[in-house]
Amino acid sequence: MQELKGRVAVLTGAASGFGLEVARLAAAAGMKVVMADVQAEALARAADEIRGLGAEVLAQRCDVSKAEDVEALGAATQAAFGAPNFVFNNAGVASGGLVWEHSVADWNWVLGVNLWGVIHGVRVFTPMMLAAAKADPSYEGHIVNTASMAGMASAPNMGVYNVSKHGVVTLSETLYQDLALVTDQISASVLCPYFIPTGIHLSERNRPSELAAGAETKSQMISRVMSEKAITSAKVTAAEIAAKVLAAVRSRQFYIFSHPHALAPVQSRLDDILQQRNPSDPFLARPEVGDKLRAALRG
Repeated sequence: MQELKGRVAVLTGAASGFGLEVARLAAAAGMKVVMADVQAEALARAADEIRGLGAEVLAQRCDVSKAEDVEALGAATQAAFGAPNFVFNNAGVASGGLVWEHSVADWNWVLGVNLWGVIHGVRVFTPMMLAAAKADPSYEGHIVNTASMAGMASAPNMGVYNVSKHGVVTLSETLYQDLALVTDQISASVLCPYFIPTGIHLSERNRPSELAAGAETKSQMISRVMSEKAITSAKVTAAEIAAKVLAAVRSRQFYIFSHPHALAPVQSRLDDILQQRNPSDPFLARPEVGDKLRAALRG
């Protein structure tokens, strides 16, 4: 999809991080921008900024874990601008800890946003895009789902997050293949960022009260501290990743990696599978990190 001017972008998680940076680039490219986020005040500020760049903007509060919210977003998009050309299913939250220590509320919250949010986005917007393609041979569309490098490997002490992001990766791969069966006008990509300073380590601030966290365990505290340090000290910016996203939309590139040089754990995992061997030590390249984590958990 080389031409973006005049076309319609739908972005979830649009009030900050990747979503806001992609909104800025979409506005600069002349797109009409639909911005959705669970944070109403932050969304209003972000929408005002994007309008200030000259874009037509529809801003709607949306909890992507709720089917009715995403369905309402789809209906509002159709009414305001018609079928979207670019859908960025991007909203996400983070949580870590030993896999058996996650509560039911943890699972429901993380899977609800990270996985069900993408499922709802695909379920609602893909039929709209297919209908537009059937009606107009010149229509072009692209869907980008935000997963993570955690969806490509299985790092320890990140169980609930890993599960949610592996789900997004396979959903996106299947979406790509399914679209190719029925149309040449619409395609898909999956974004797999590594540690990027997006503010995702602060996502507990948006956790709904009915899914409130219990008392923090040792493993969860360790995961939170390690993630915060890695995210806040990261050098690659959300703006750089946003540029990669739009470049992938233009070129129909499926896998979008923020740190291609960090794919060694993915290669190890694939080799383990193909050679039918037990999972490799995830800390082979940095044994001191593994030693520190084991000592902290066993101490």
